[in-house]
Amino acid sequence: MKGLDTNLRLQASPQLSNVFLPKRLTLVRNLNFRSSSSSSSSPAMLKLFSSRVHHLTPAIRPGPRSSVDSPLFKALSQLTGLNRRSSSLGHRVFFCSDSASEAEAAAEVAEAEVAEVADSKSSSAIVSTNPKPEDCLTVLALPVPHRPLFPGFYMPIYVKDPKVLAALQESRRRQAPYAGAFLLKDAPSTDSSSSTDTEKNINELKGKDLLERLHEVGTLAQISSIQGDQVILVGHRRLRITEMVSEEPLTVKVDHLKDKPFDMDDDVIKATSFEVISTLRDVLKTSSLWRDHVQTYTQHIGDFTYPRLADFGAAICGANRHQAQEVLEELDVHKRLWLTLELMKKEMEISKIQETIAKAIEEKISGEQRRYLLNEQLKAIKKELGVETDDKSALSGKFKERIEPNKEKIPAHILQVIEEELTKLQLLEASSSEFNVTRNYLDWLTILPWGNYSDENFDVVRAQQILDEDHYGLSDVKERILEFIAVGRLRGTSQGKIICLSGPPGVGKTSIGRSIARALNRKFFRFSVGGLGDVAEIKGHRRTYVGAMPGKMVQCLKSVGTANPLVLIDEIDKLGKGHAGDPASALLELLDPEQNANFLDHYLDVTIDLSKVLFVCTANVIDMIPNPLLDRMEVISIAGYITDEKVHIARDYLEKNARGDCGIKPEQVDVSDAALLSLIENYCREAGVRNLQKQIEKIYRKIALKLVREGAVPAEPAVTSDVEEAEIVAKLDVESPEKDAAKELKEEEAETKKMVEKVMIDESNLAEYVGKPVFHAEKIYEPTPVGVVMGLAWTSMGGSTLYIETTVVEEGEGKGGLNITGQLGDVMKESTQIAHTVARKILLEKEPENLFFANSKLHLHVPAGATPKDGPSAGCTMITSLLSLAMNKPVREDLAMTGEVTLTGRILPIGGVKEKTIAARRSQVKTIIFPEANRRDFEELAENVKEGLDAHFVDDYGKIFELAFGYDKQQD
Repeated sequence: MKGLDTNLRLQASPQLSNVFLPKRLTLVRNLNFRSSSSSSSSPAMLKLFSSRVHHLTPAIRPGPRSSVDSPLFKALSQLTGLNRRSSSLGHRVFFCSDSASEAEAAAEVAEAEVAEVADSKSSSAIVSTNPKPEDCLTVLALPVPHRPLFPGFYMPIYVKDPKVLAALQESRRRQAPYAGAFLLKDAPSTDSSSSTDTEKNINELKGKDLLERLHEVGTLAQISSIQGDQVILVGHRRLRITEMVSEEPLTVKVDHLKDKPFDMDDDVIKATSFEVISTLRDVLKTSSLWRDHVQTYTQHIGDFTYPRLADFGAAICGANRHQAQEVLEELDVHKRLWLTLELMKKEMEISKIQETIAKAIEEKISGEQRRYLLNEQLKAIKKELGVETDDKSALSGKFKERIEPNKEKIPAHILQVIEEELTKLQLLEASSSEFNVTRNYLDWLTILPWGNYSDENFDVVRAQQILDEDHYGLSDVKERILEFIAVGRLRGTSQGKIICLSGPPGVGKTSIGRSIARALNRKFFRFSVGGLGDVAEIKGHRRTYVGAMPGKMVQCLKSVGTANPLVLIDEIDKLGKGHAGDPASALLELLDPEQNANFLDHYLDVTIDLSKVLFVCTANVIDMIPNPLLDRMEVISIAGYITDEKVHIARDYLEKNARGDCGIKPEQVDVSDAALLSLIENYCREAGVRNLQKQIEKIYRKIALKLVREGAVPAEPAVTSDVEEAEIVAKLDVESPEKDAAKELKEEEAETKKMVEKVMIDESNLAEYVGKPVFHAEKIYEPTPVGVVMGLAWTSMGGSTLYIETTVVEEGEGKGGLNITGQLGDVMKESTQIAHTVARKILLEKEPENLFFANSKLHLHVPAGATPKDGPSAGCTMITSLLSLAMNKPVREDLAMTGEVTLTGRILPIGGVKEKTIAARRSQVKTIIFPEANRRDFEELAENVKEGLDAHFVDDYGKIFELAFGYDKQQD
């Protein structure tokens, strides 16, 4: 295993291309090591070969100290267990292979040559040649692409040039097998290139171009063997190029470089060398490969001297090519040792990091594998004991448990689909995507409340109490709900209906839906469709889509757990329409009583019975609802609240909730009725009560701040407990005056706390809490001037009053005309033209001699010009304004009217009777004029709404003329 560890680490160590390895011939034959010799990041793998054993040449024979006596050798021998007996081992083979086939070929050569050198007793593997290495002054220049060749180390290179290869073979035959190995410089054009490009560039370089790309300092290398185009070089000594002799093949003159003289007894050199050995010791503890390097080097090179130690450390460490070349060029032994020490330290740090990473990964992998094995064993044990089944069986069991209680209530076609899907689930692999789709589909199918209905409460009296508790007024809405409950009681079952609550914001449409659900004892579910533009939100997605989900109704049934909930569809008048279809059309199937008994969701792909669901929709303006959808609804209008109703709502609901939210007790605050009335009239004049709620909450927040500020100063000392006070008094002298002072202080604080006054809110100080009034009296004329008439209008926020004013611009014969302003819509512009024509006709009948319209240029204006106005209900008001100016006679002060007029003077019906009636009462109008066709609408209003109003219903403008200008006769 030691040899296996050595060979495995060789693949991960790029610095081992030019090192000796111990004899592992049999093991190497069985291992296939591959490494790209042309790779810039991984040097060539060494090849196993043998060499003839010769005596050491005098140039590289060990120094004066024998290998046994060398302190460096002794230190390294202690680390590696090396002894002198290892130097006499036979069959000295070296691992320098680049491929398995080449290793086997080299091994065969080694076996053949071992017999020749069996009688050799030398301790060195460097082959003796003739001439000697120091006699070689002209050599072939061989480029080394990746790392420099150090003296004493082997390196395989590939020679592609036939001329160079032939020259090397000729030199070997002439017993002068020497060449110069010089490191190739980086290409000037690119910082890095692929191994293939590097090899191609080397083969293309010739002559001077190649010489310019080579470093000047290299190594004299002995040609150990040539196998095809692979040449094994053995480093001897350092060389420096002086000049070029011939270009092809490149031959250069060289100078042999010698180390600078140094003192072997110098303390600095000794310390540096021993630090290198110490670093080697640390590395050798973690790597058996490095121990083999030391053993092999001492066997075949001889003793470790200081220069050889520096070369050895630099050659086997993982330094890059430039750092290794710097060590090769350094002739100062101390500097060379220092550079090697730096490289060794870096190698040590890299080794530590590598060991940490390997350990962390090993722990992670082993932990995950152990957990996986334990889980698998646990599953097998549970399955064997019958404690737990596999995932598929567990899922199928869960689904069957869901449907078992309601199996009789589930429709037959639904049961058939569930059984088919359960069978399909057992045949699918748990890792497949289809398995997850089927599982989710079964989850939805089995969790829906098939045939599970909540017990409804048809007690009309209880329902009346609940509705009255939650809402004040709204008698028509409550009456419709009670009718629905009464029908359900007589039939014994309720049928789903579609009720649409329409009205301005803040009137309580959504909260009415909650109250209905509570009165009927049904589950409540609300979802808003405002801005909804995707049909899939209603009908669901196809199951084949990623992230598919059922529609809102299926989600509703899963959420509430019953098949007859009350579903509130909010903001149905604000439906969007996008690229994914028209949601309004999709709602038809959902809301149509004739269709929703077989509602089909795209995800479930089975029909669902929604006929028992009670749908309640809310909308601000029903005109925005598509007619086919509106046709399936029963519309209940909520016009808003009059002042009296708002006062009751504020006192009984809003004020109580705001006080509780702010933590204020009822005895701490008193809000007068006048303050509430002023708040409603001057700040919250809209139809709903949402803004009123905000203003009341604002008042109570400010009251809370005031109470805290007033009670903060006396309340702080009052926090002191009786025990603390006793301790303070005990510290004082019993008969001292400080004791009496402390008691008096506490009594004063308690009295001050009790004297915090009750906060009173009335009309006089209301502005301190809510600011200046937002609205002013709509009745801005006292009395009404000539040419001004009050009309009644309907808005999305409720009803309002507005004046129509007419004045004369200029008079003159034939200058009759009419200008209009007030940002009027097309309908109102046409109404002004009709009114002008009808007024001229009536004036001609009443006062034939009056030529006012023929000779006067008039200007008609509707105030609040920034507000767009349109609608067919201002015709009679415009005619009255024009006639008032023409006859120079004002209309009665407490009169307001509404209605559209035809050219013949007929009065057409209008809408928003309740809203306009409420607006008239708010403006203190006593007499109102409605079209005759709206008499029934007015009579259906609550008595408190009609209280104090004198309503007149007309079908011809002649009656309006008498009411507006003939009031003297009526009073008589």
